Amino acid sequence: MTKNIEFGLDTFGDVTRLQNGKLASHGQVLRELVEEGVLAEQVGVDVFGVGEHHRADFAVSAIEPVLAAIAVKTDKIKLASAVTVLSSDDPIRVYERFATVQALSNGRAEMIVGRGSFTESFPLFGFDMADYDKLFSEKLDLLAQLLKEEKVSWKGTIRPELKKVTVYPRPEAPIKTWIGVGGSPESVVRTASYNMPMLLAVIGGAASRFKPYVDLYKRAHEQFGTKPQPVGMHSPGHVGPTDAEAQEEYFEGYQKMHVLIGRERGWPPLKKEDFLREISHGSLYVGGPETVARKIAGNLKTLDLDRFTLKYSAGPQLFSTQTRGIELFGTKVIPMVRDMLA
Repeated sequence: MTKNIEFGLDTFGDVTRLQNGKLASHGQVLRELVEEGVLAEQVGVDVFGVGEHHRADFAVSAIEPVLAAIAVKTDKIKLASAVTVLSSDDPIRVYERFATVQALSNGRAEMIVGRGSFTESFPLFGFDMADYDKLFSEKLDLLAQLLKEEKVSWKGTIRPELKKVTVYPRPEAPIKTWIGVGGSPESVVRTASYNMPMLLAVIGGAASRFKPYVDLYKRAHEQFGTKPQPVGMHSPGHVGPTDAEAQEEYFEGYQKMHVLIGRERGWPPLKKEDFLREISHGSLYVGGPETVARKIAGNLKTLDLDRFTLKYSAGPQLFSTQTRGIELFGTKVIPMVRDMLA
């Protein structure tokens, strides 16, 4: 592989636990998250992403202020949403907020927009889940126009018509915008139709099962007469000093998160053997630096990817566990993967 592959970290601001076993406050989690973003740049990570949720177990409900706080303390690292739930937001406000981050970061902001796998934002902001598909489709169409045109005219069913509207602040450089895809062919083709990069959310099972979607994305570009944009992948994991230590550090918080969300969605309890099986054969990147690096390198080759991001937070972990994982990912894993691909 000779392409310039980017390596990122992302987080939803999962509420961490303190040394005494209690949960940290949302405020403490947010302040520490900024520290994690700064650390990611220091250890050589290319991209740092923050995702939004609107529930007690995640501290980030507003992505852009967090990215802005990191932006003014860093110089090089790209700062992305992971993801912006566009269906329950206003595309104009999304554009305005990211144009602001783009200015504060001197051109390092990126949007990753998607439907989101959680639905709390729909009733919170007064949207009907019956409009799930229409909301995303129309809002993505409006956002795409905002990204391409200075004077926007747009008509749909979800908001009043726009006639030659200009949105401010005007960015000094285009805001790179990806579409997050969970695994439907329709989403893949739509991403290609907008000529936007595609980020695959691969959170369970073998990554190789997404190869048909990467191939479909390229075929769709051929049919649209456009050049394929970058394709990336996001998966959960944790890097520890050794495989055994990484598994021990990660499992308790990961299991608690799985139990909490699973209770809402009807998942069976997570057993340790299921956890280990997902590490061995699925999409959990948990282990020492070499183990994680080999798995990343293998899937980058299999899927022919341009970016890999590791979702390093998972349930109530210790802040110190997360920061050490960030350091190992940047200083050990990324160099190993680059060597393996070379």
